[in-house]
Amino acid sequence: MDLTPYVDNLRQELAAAADAGGDDARALAERLTAPLESAARLTLLNALSAAMSEVTRELAPGSVDVRLRGLDPEFVVTAPPAPEPFREAQEPVTEPAAPAPPPPPADADDGAMARINLRLPAHLKARAENAAAAEGLSVNAWLVRAVSTALDSGERASPPGRGKDKGSRGFTGWVR
Repeated sequence: MDLTPYVDNLRQELAAAADAGGDDARALAERLTAPLESAARLTLLNALSAAMSEVTRELAPGSVDVRLRGLDPEFVVTAPPAPEPFREAQEPVTEPAAPAPPPPPADADDGAMARINLRLPAHLKARAENAAAAEGLSVNAWLVRAVSTALDSGERASPPGRGKDKGSRGFTGWVR
């Protein structure tokens, strides 16, 4: 997105306002336009970032990020992952897909956002940040998507060493 037309428009409006004040005001406005250009760009970027944060909250687990390329922002849209129907391994391919899940109960969340404090070990936080960056997402959007995927998959995490993997090694018994 090119911000130059918006910054130029602001410069023209400032010049028009200064014309009403005479030669001294016009000279002052000309001296102020160069430093104001970077402030105007920064203000526009802050407004766009805030707007895209609101859009991301509505799209979760999808997201819209604002990235700076040179002097201009660009928007990166990450669509939510398409849900895959859950099928048993023994189920023949010719069977129709499972029926759609029932609608949420009347007292279910209406999509409003809630804040949660999540404490992660430093090494896990770094891994989450790296994974989010690799997918072009904010850490928050990546975590929302990860939690949503984990809950929608229908599987529950089992304690380490007790999963479905038959090759996992575990020890039981008494030690002296």
